[in-house]
Amino acid sequence: MRFDQHTVVLLARPSNAPELPRDAADRLRDAHLAHQAGLVEQGLVLAAGPFVDTDDARLRGLVVLSVHRDMARELYHNDPAVRAGQLEVHVVSWMVPEGNVRYEGVPVPRSMLEAAAGD
Repeated sequence: MRFDQHTVVLLARPSNAPELPRDAADRLRDAHLAHQAGLVEQGLVLAAGPFVDTDDARLRGLVVLSVHRDMARELYHNDPAVRAGQLEVHVVSWMVPEGNVRYEGVPVPRSMLEAAAGD
């Protein structure tokens, strides 16, 4: 059997994340989404999204990338939310039977305002 290997980034909130005023947190969230959208536009991100209803509130989101894990680590260490200490990055390689997972080109929001427009 042949396998596809993907790089997965788990984004988590560190236990020592600094508290931010609401407006600063909103700006940082928009900067994070813009960073993510830029990676999607470059064709590096295959799928991404936030977690909801998790057993571990620290877990915030998942990203599947088409790049080597070292590159993924570098890309996400440049994420504004990671640089600000609001998110931390966990990178893993994920293997699935070849062709088992398919990704469609779906637009992603560049800001919370754009994300809310879909409601």
